Amino acid sequence: MKELSYTITDPVGIHARPAGMLIKELSQYASTITISRGSDSCDGKKLLALMKLRVKQGETIVVKADGADEDAAIEGAKAFLSANL
Repeated sequence: MKELSYTITDPVGIHARPAGMLIKELSQYASTITISRGSDSCDGKKLLALMKLRVKQGETIVVKADGADEDAAIEGAKAFLSANL
């Protein structure tokens, strides 16, 4: 299992458009991906679940990937988050 912590810098947090783009990015990996904020977590490939986390600017999320391509999944998540959120 690989893990990535990332602090959201987007002024409006994780909102609909980048959330959809993030789901699209993560869905291309076979690994099981989980996104957590504090004690709340969700399936990293489900848009509505991610939106229910209500991640705001300055909050830290943890992305966990477990599976055959977990390294690639974490690198993809890191690149996407750095560029978009």
